[in-house]
Amino acid sequence: MRLIGSKTLSLGMVALLGWGLVPSASAAPPPPTNTVAKGNDWRIEPVAGGYRVTLDLDRRVPLRDALPMLAVDGRAIGVAKESADRRSVSLISKDPTVLKARDVKLTWSGDPDGQRSKAAAGPTDAEWLKAKMGPALADDPGAKGRYAVETAEYNLGDEAIYLPGLKQKSELRGKVYSPRGATGARPLIVFLHGRHQVCYGGDENGPFPEKPWPCTGVWKSIPSYRGYDGPAEALASHGYQVVSISANAVNAWDSDAYDAGAQARAELVLDHLDLWKKWSTVGGGPFGTKFVGKVDLRNIGLMGHSRGGEGVARAAVLNADRGGRYGIRAVLPLAPTDFARATVPGVAMSVVLPYCDGDVSDLQGQKFYDDTRYSVTGDNAPRSTVTVLGANHNFFNTEWTPGQSVAPSNDDWYEEGSESPCGAKYVGRLTAKQQQAVGTAYVAGFFRLQLGHEKQLLPLLDGSNGRAVSAGKAVVRVVAQAPAADRRDLSRLDQPLPAGAVSGKAKTAVCSSGCVQIEDQSQLPHWGPSWFAEKTPTLAVTKLSWTGKDGVLRVPVAAGQRDVRQYAALTFRAAPDAAGAPRTDLSIRVVDGHGRAASVPASTLGDALVRMPGSGDVTPKNLLRTVRVPIASLKGIDLRDVRAVELRTDRVASGSVFLSDVSFSRPGVGTSAPAVLLPKLSASSVKVQEGNTGTKNVDFFVTLSRPSIRPVSVYAETNGDLGQSVGQVARKVVFTPGQTRQKITVPVTGNTRDSDDLAFSLVLSAPHDGLLDEPFGHGLVVDDDPTPTLKIGPATASENAGVLKFPMTLSAPSDRYVSVQGDLKDGTAVLGKDFKAFDEEPPSRSFYAYIEPGQAKGVLEVRLVDDKVKEPAETFTASVTEVDAAQLKVPLGLIGTITDND
Repeated sequence: MRLIGSKTLSLGMVALLGWGLVPSASAAPPPPTNTVAKGNDWRIEPVAGGYRVTLDLDRRVPLRDALPMLAVDGRAIGVAKESADRRSVSLISKDPTVLKARDVKLTWSGDPDGQRSKAAAGPTDAEWLKAKMGPALADDPGAKGRYAVETAEYNLGDEAIYLPGLKQKSELRGKVYSPRGATGARPLIVFLHGRHQVCYGGDENGPFPEKPWPCTGVWKSIPSYRGYDGPAEALASHGYQVVSISANAVNAWDSDAYDAGAQARAELVLDHLDLWKKWSTVGGGPFGTKFVGKVDLRNIGLMGHSRGGEGVARAAVLNADRGGRYGIRAVLPLAPTDFARATVPGVAMSVVLPYCDGDVSDLQGQKFYDDTRYSVTGDNAPRSTVTVLGANHNFFNTEWTPGQSVAPSNDDWYEEGSESPCGAKYVGRLTAKQQQAVGTAYVAGFFRLQLGHEKQLLPLLDGSNGRAVSAGKAVVRVVAQAPAADRRDLSRLDQPLPAGAVSGKAKTAVCSSGCVQIEDQSQLPHWGPSWFAEKTPTLAVTKLSWTGKDGVLRVPVAAGQRDVRQYAALTFRAAPDAAGAPRTDLSIRVVDGHGRAASVPASTLGDALVRMPGSGDVTPKNLLRTVRVPIASLKGIDLRDVRAVELRTDRVASGSVFLSDVSFSRPGVGTSAPAVLLPKLSASSVKVQEGNTGTKNVDFFVTLSRPSIRPVSVYAETNGDLGQSVGQVARKVVFTPGQTRQKITVPVTGNTRDSDDLAFSLVLSAPHDGLLDEPFGHGLVVDDDPTPTLKIGPATASENAGVLKFPMTLSAPSDRYVSVQGDLKDGTAVLGKDFKAFDEEPPSRSFYAYIEPGQAKGVLEVRLVDDKVKEPAETFTASVTEVDAAQLKVPLGLIGTITDND
């Protein structure tokens, strides 16, 4: 999404804002900016802990799935906090370079650099427009099955349930899709929509409501939960029970949630499962006994769109934390956010990544796959990523699609022309209905495969490029990790190779976030930072570079693993180096114990080594894709005695590629169940008095629910507006067998200035052989300094002085803005004729004044009008009616005296 200043919200966004767009007439004026750095709509102010960067908007911040961020001079500096009325965003930065700011804009976590420029077609666009399609499946997962589908809705109220993760009440509302005439208990699939506008239909220019939820008066609730009819009806027609639930309350309140609402969304999913447990066993509610015996709660799938994707991933883990009450066996995050680097072990998972996502533009959901694939030893659940070219973020939901939704909606990819590769009129871009057909095919296909074990659908998701006819012209690329029992890993290529593994004019290096030399993080799904776990290492891969055709990277096959006849393919993930040629090639050479070899060019196996479409900003995405060598193609070697896999540079004289995950595998549905046997990881919470001097160590504890027989690890880091009081801590925590408690020490620096209490988090991410139970520890530094008292004295000035200044004095400097406001009252001096609060017309009686953080003195200024009339001294009263962050008895009347100079 473009950088947004106060005057540059797009019309599409304006249509989506829902609540009023202008401030209430009674709203207090913003504090005057100091002289550190400022613009027409932004300011940078010194505060305790650094510099507060604030951007004011003349349109409310839209509800998007990405997190709002601030960019200074085009560089994202962090996640911003929305004001209560969503008309400003701010953050505290420790970076002193912000003092040189020339510009501040609103941008988003999915597109942190925020500036897109039109670019010429990418060098490989034509290849992708005619990209090879896989063989069509005989059973099209997007086609309707033998059951007629009946629908119903339930609504238990807008504030029917309390969500602890939100600290607010939520609606319990859902749409039910049932196979008519089906007998017996049926698998249950729950759909959860993402973060979208909540209400529509009222006065867009009206005042901001007291509460963002429920919708009141003429405002109507946006029915986002009704937007997935396609996949829901496809599944129900094949005998599956589907429920799509509403999450508008979470969307309305989650800007204040410590984790952007992931926990609350998970709680909401489990609350609905609690309802269905009752309705399918004893009945009741709106359905009576209709569903008794009709729902199999041991066989459940969850689909979550956008922030809903993070919500259902968390729900699967939360369910396991609670003992696996429900048989959640399959999770499909659709265009998801992944702000905290969670893993989803034990359950089948497929992550759908729309290439033209204009909201979560960095395709951060890729990390669900990267982080989970080896996170638990022996995990026998399959997982995959499904990249859909030409698809945007919104159109998977008809209620977010123009022409289909009841409320205003938009195309989240903002380019409207034929710009490659995602403009609305570009030949490779999918229409809304085409995109929805793809979504239906892959959502329905995934759950039918994993919950129903309909193995005829394996080619759709096992990486062999089977194609659903209903997906039409869509170009889809699947990367798959087979279940552990169906896979033999040779090398993850995430560690330095042993001596002698590389020969010829080739070299290798293991790298992570520094692998790809691109500044635009939205092009780096594997390697961009996650905003609640920014310091957690990202995917480590091997970079192979060569300057001659004699280079070889050799991966040996260990004794006891050399018979590969039971496998279907040799696979690895690969991508061309963005700094190199747009297409490259390697030979894959498999050597047996007699020295015989079979060699296959990677270019004959697919387009993994062809740069993805687009040019310039945001695209092309640097995504690892699968090179799949069918075992049947390895002619002339003894498959009972395979000794090595070699990647050779004999196809191209020079180049570089990224490589990962070399393995032999065969298709399989594996076994999938809640990971209840894993030990649970939790972060403690800490509340501490700030103190007056020095730095003291505050101890968090990361605990394991029980001792483990193998090492368990997790990354831990502090997150939030830490200021100068809280030190940045980030490290890997390793529990050796038998250990259950580890200490994380965080330094806290005290002072004698009054300030706000400082809340921050200790975030746990990317666990290995453990399950996240309480992944956010809550820290609170309680300010223990007295609130200063404020004195304001009378003032006298000559009318030609221009300004009359009432002196303001604090008993001690504060780390907060100390402000006063009130009204000017006539005496012998008259408003407009002799004085006024600001240089504005018509003159205002309201005044506002402040003392900056760290200062003990300030002034309340009143403008004076210089006339040419000889007159006696005149007076007026400044009546202070409100004070913030200081002690002052109000109302307080201050006499201002204006002396004549004529």
